[in-house]
Amino acid sequence: MQVFRGFHHPGIAPACALTIGNFDGVHRGHQAMLALLRSEAQHRGLPSCLLSFEPHPRDFFAQRLGKPELAPARIAPLRDKLSELQRCGIDQVVVLRFDETLAALSAQDFIRQVLVEGLGARYVLVGDDFRFGAKRQGDYATLDAAGAREGFDVARMMSYEVHGLRVSSSAVREALGAGDMEAAARLLGRPYSISGHVVHGQKLGRQLNESSAGAGDGFRTLNLRFPHRKSAAHGIYAVRVHGLSHEPLGGVASLGVRPTVEEAGRILLEVHCLDWPAALGRDGAYGKIVRVELLHKLRDEARYDGLPALSAAIARDVDQARAYLAAHSASYVKVSRQTTRDRI
Repeated sequence: MQVFRGFHHPGIAPACALTIGNFDGVHRGHQAMLALLRSEAQHRGLPSCLLSFEPHPRDFFAQRLGKPELAPARIAPLRDKLSELQRCGIDQVVVLRFDETLAALSAQDFIRQVLVEGLGARYVLVGDDFRFGAKRQGDYATLDAAGAREGFDVARMMSYEVHGLRVSSSAVREALGAGDMEAAARLLGRPYSISGHVVHGQKLGRQLNESSAGAGDGFRTLNLRFPHRKSAAHGIYAVRVHGLSHEPLGGVASLGVRPTVEEAGRILLEVHCLDWPAALGRDGAYGKIVRVELLHKLRDEARYDGLPALSAAIARDVDQARAYLAAHSASYVKVSRQTTRDRI
């Protein structure tokens, strides 16, 4: 899969079968749409192409209004979205920066400048609620009429449902926000996961257990940055970690802002592996890309009165995570998925 920032690149195919959207989470509805896109692309002898935007348009408008609370919680970082799109077999992804210029484009200018001149669209597939252009003035009818003039076909895919529930990014956010990881997995078609480089942190986890119980290396953690201000999931989870050994490792993880030890408001995923691979040594995980599946929410984040209280809470979380993973180990089928580097 080729990934481009903008469409002014010589490597972009001169013509394509295209779909457009944010595709946050790449849930089962998205997967069904992408399967249809691939089928149409193969039938027409065209590469399949997905056009997406960063930042999310709602992020942009929330920032412009000075109302960050209006921005949607993000399900997945860009790396994870690209990884899932690659698994779906998309040939190329074009990521446009959503800024004042793009926001001001009329529906007709968007069609001409982006779809026709920029991407050479010959077939365009959109969802049933697709809107585009300044003030969301364009819709499916607008696009269909333009296709008749400009020489590209337009198709619309209706809602995808699972057990009578419309599958959408909003539904995934609601499930994650409620801590219902099983419902989120049903909507996504896989366990919810976050991937990223393991970065250096404050090394506080190594001190916690030592300060309270005098044991060994403390609660050593893998630190992954979540590159958005709002994450759809938050709290303490039983997890599985891929990328450190041949088999996934059980663990416990905190996704949030760490209220006891930091006031910066940055979202961090901190993962404590229950059984650390001896081959990695003390610092062998730094720089690696790992994928962390959040399988079951144990509790919300909480502020503790000092490190001993925090250490005791983490010890309880470890015990609960071990118990959950032991009880449900047979429920999780091993899935071999490559964790790829972010190429844009």
